Amino acid sequence: MTDAFGGIFGLLILALDIWAIVSVVRSDSSTGKKAMWVLLIVILPVLGLIIWGIMGPRGNRPDQRNLRP
Repeated sequence: MTDAFGGIFGLLILALDIWAIVSVVRSDSSTGKKAMWVLLIVILPVLGLIIWGIMGPRGNRPDQRNLRP
């Protein structure tokens, strides 16, 4: 039971990390900030994800891009 829970937890963290990295890349932040966030998420998957969730840049939805002047 413990192994199955650990595997599911690992897959969940991996999926959330990939989602966070895609969101960072799609954000309007500078290239340096994007690189810093991606490295933080890759090097510290759980802690980086938590910090990104609190302080990180957000990606843009396609419908939001068309609304900007």
